Amino acid sequence: MAGRYAPRPTRTTVRGGHVALPAQASRPAAGPRVRTWTPPWPLDLGLVLGPLRRGPADPTFRTTPDGSVWRASRTPAGPGTLRVAARGGSVEAEAWGPGAEWLLDRLPALLGADDDPSAFTAHHPLVAEALRRRPGLRLARTGLVLESLIPSILEQKVTTVEAYGSWRVLVRRFGEPAPGPDDRLYVMPDPRAWALIPSWEWHRANVDSKRSATVLRAVRVARRMEEAATMDPVAARQRLELIPGIGPWTSAETVQRTNGAPDAVTVGDYHLPGIVGHALAGRRDADDAEMLELLAPYAGQRHRAARLILLSGRTPPRRAPRMTPRDITSL
Repeated sequence: MAGRYAPRPTRTTVRGGHVALPAQASRPAAGPRVRTWTPPWPLDLGLVLGPLRRGPADPTFRTTPDGSVWRASRTPAGPGTLRVAARGGSVEAEAWGPGAEWLLDRLPALLGADDDPSAFTAHHPLVAEALRRRPGLRLARTGLVLESLIPSILEQKVTTVEAYGSWRVLVRRFGEPAPGPDDRLYVMPDPRAWALIPSWEWHRANVDSKRSATVLRAVRVARRMEEAATMDPVAARQRLELIPGIGPWTSAETVQRTNGAPDAVTVGDYHLPGIVGHALAGRRDADDAEMLELLAPYAGQRHRAARLILLSGRTPPRRAPRMTPRDITSL
């Protein structure tokens, strides 16, 4: 029945060419919990869950050729792995680990059930066309702050390639293998593990002292940070920005994912103002103020409008070389 989940019998799995047996033969490992849910709209898993992925080699996120999305998360109940697949208008989900039930309970919210795109009106032909072509777009709500906040901090003032690499190194080195059958997935470190990372390991991961210090300040008040997921997005951003080193860019990037915030437009971004300016007014050199002016008709839905603009593919032609990634590990 849709919306119900239950244990599934355990299956022996093969990892790296070796049969993975239960730790105790008399007590087999628990199989996944399962849930089927039917969304009342044409769901597009890639559009909804794509923003949660931090690069093609994100150790907490994986897609498979059959269209399934796998995510490893650290929930309030403990580590959990979630596999989601869209089948014939319904969503089939499996979850493993102590956090399995928590993840399945929040499956609809993760896939956009709390989002209300009917509140959005397209005021520009380009935005209207992007909306028409992507009826399955919904804003995900993870309900987990640190898993979005920490990689957003790592992305401050560096290229995405650098930030993705740092996230990958830190999660694999200090996180833990995710529960379930996929031995390529990792759960990010818990707050204590983040706090105990030595300074030289941050350096090896190509993270400067300013960003690492911001992460450390955040994990020291992890419980207060996680509370932001239950707040109104404006209050949530205010809570996050109490931490020195977390400003409007980082708080917006976080609550877009944790709270499904439709109006949390990203300011201070290197590329976004020019993309929005070019798409809506032919002004490729627009700054934050001009971007906000152009998005003013979408008040309350500015993040959704910006996402649709990005999905339209209408970006200005490149005039300058890409930013050169920095490698602080050689310093």
